Amino acid sequence: MTDGPRFDGGVIAVTGAAAGIGKAAAEAFAWSGGRVYLIDIDVEAGEQATAQIPGATFIGCDLTAEDQVEAAAGEIETADGRLDVLVNNAGGFAEARGIEDTPLEEWRSVIDSNLTSVFLMTRAALPLLRRSEAGRIINLGSLAGQTAGWATAAPYVAAKGGVHALTRALASELAPAGITVNSLAPSAVLTERIRRLRNAEELEATAREVPLGRYQEPDELAAWILFLASPEAGFMTGQTVSVNGGRFMA
Repeated sequence: MTDGPRFDGGVIAVTGAAAGIGKAAAEAFAWSGGRVYLIDIDVEAGEQATAQIPGATFIGCDLTAEDQVEAAAGEIETADGRLDVLVNNAGGFAEARGIEDTPLEEWRSVIDSNLTSVFLMTRAALPLLRRSEAGRIINLGSLAGQTAGWATAAPYVAAKGGVHALTRALASELAPAGITVNSLAPSAVLTERIRRLRNAEELEATAREVPLGRYQEPDELAAWILFLASPEAGFMTGQTVSVNGGRFMA
């Protein structure tokens, strides 16, 4: 991926980067000249992904644990002293349950992994982002946080709606510091997690629901992440960009 924006010398952190969208984004930033930190709770997969990306560094971290998040930010500070781009990508859910079948522990776990993780990582990274000439925060939301009509998990819907709202709050708060904050709301991205959650029949049914008739590839979404991190997006903040093949139009 060499035709997009360049990030030569830039310092980038991507959470949930061991696989899927996060891995694709980390690869794209690295091939565009950035120094990339892959942050993930899955140490084995994270180290394997990092080994495939030139100059990248892996940081094992439970993004719902405040002390581990602070340590991750400290590691970046020690090595580079600043952060130019933070991509809050970590999240997901294991099973689509109805609200009556959702245990409280699962609710809390999904909210924490998708929303609290964004709060903790952003808070820890802000001193480093303030040292950048043009700090960027890109949060991964979801179509699930914008509208209803598809089978998904209630805590995931609530968490992703919260990500979109938190994006606006952060954008307003951080604008005077020159830090932009935007989110992406994808749908039907063909990641490893989606392949695990859905069988072939379900995958085909979802593709038919997308007006463009197919799943989105992680590399396609990575291109949007790089755009929001680029100088060209410097006057854009507080926005949730729908990249969903036409499943939701507003």
